[in-house]
Amino acid sequence: MARGLFPWGFFRKPLYNQARFSYLHMKYLFFSWLAVFVGSWIVYVEYSSYTELCRGHDCKNSICDKYRKGVIDGSACSSLCEKDTLYLGKCFTAKPNSQVYSGSWGDLEGVIKCQMEEAPHYDLGGDMEPRKEAATFSKPTKGTSVEKFREMIFNHLKAKVGDQANLADLATQVLSIADANKDGHISLPEARSTWALLQLNEFLLALVLQDREHTPKLLGFCGDLYVLDKVPHSPLYGISLPWIIEVWIPTGLRRSMDQWFTPSWPHKAKISIGLLELVEDIFHGTFGSFLMCDVSVTNFGYNDRHDLKVMDARYIVPEAIFQEDIRQQRCDVDEDCLYGADCLTSCDLTKHRCTPEVTRPNLAKACEALKDYILRGAPSDVSEELEKQLYACIALKGSAEQMEIEHSLILNNLKTLLWKKISHTKDS
Repeated sequence: MARGLFPWGFFRKPLYNQARFSYLHMKYLFFSWLAVFVGSWIVYVEYSSYTELCRGHDCKNSICDKYRKGVIDGSACSSLCEKDTLYLGKCFTAKPNSQVYSGSWGDLEGVIKCQMEEAPHYDLGGDMEPRKEAATFSKPTKGTSVEKFREMIFNHLKAKVGDQANLADLATQVLSIADANKDGHISLPEARSTWALLQLNEFLLALVLQDREHTPKLLGFCGDLYVLDKVPHSPLYGISLPWIIEVWIPTGLRRSMDQWFTPSWPHKAKISIGLLELVEDIFHGTFGSFLMCDVSVTNFGYNDRHDLKVMDARYIVPEAIFQEDIRQQRCDVDEDCLYGADCLTSCDLTKHRCTPEVTRPNLAKACEALKDYILRGAPSDVSEELEKQLYACIALKGSAEQMEIEHSLILNNLKTLLWKKISHTKDS
């Protein structure tokens, strides 16, 4: 009778609910703990990476110590080390030995770049920069005359870009920059700072292209720390997100998001013409040929007038010095002959040495970078022809010298097609 009055199901149900609640509670706690653990680990890794990469304080201390000792001098030294009117802001550093920061200098906004430590001599896995005499600022030596310094500059430029007819003019430009305080006299500290800057491909390219405005203007320098004019829009396209959000976004979605945040098509056309003009300027340009060894969108930006600007020129290297050094590179397969992301030569298996000629010209690499960018949203009356021209461009093989006529024809056709579409608009 008692069994009938108090059925066992009456007790089982609360016990079952309690067990289910306990299980769900434990499951919730476990996943909450796991999320906190993973999030904390990501924060720790990213913070550790940031503190390892971003050493602006060390950079400033090193430069200012040499300035106070009279080893180096330049137009930015006093503002950086005495007046504190040159500030290092947000860190954009991607490699420890090349520090990059946003900065402000009085009313000017710019980008501050500083070299931290010695890089191996033409290490194909790193930056193709010569061994950094800038680490000690030992040249020129005391007692060097201005004429001797001019000769040093001339010979250095000749080694970098080859024997060009107007190297003397470029050397004169360098001497003008060296006189940082414009007193008509180049001091030994000013000369040492200028010599250190000349070791950098980015500084050299800025000199070569200063009349073409594809590179930001040099605002000032101190040692091998230098300040460039700020480029308002970078990278070439896409959106910058906080790293804590970036790590959770799938690559495919990120690529689509980048395409959403682009200028209008006429503006994209003008920016694309700028990249094509850059390719034209550094191919048999005024001071020799250069190779673009990393044609990624992060290395380019544009200003408010939609003029293309080179943001990172470390991987735009003189062809002559590239060929000289890559010949010494030992290889077993073609992939051993890769510099940066885009400068690949072939491996001569009989000698196990890299050949000097790149397999793809600058133009093909530029067209590949522009393909998705310029085709998206293209007007219907040019879309088909533009796609045809771009794929013909991407298919180019061999060095530009080997196909100079075809290279020039495709480049001119692309520029003409884009200009024709936007020339009648205010965007041009």
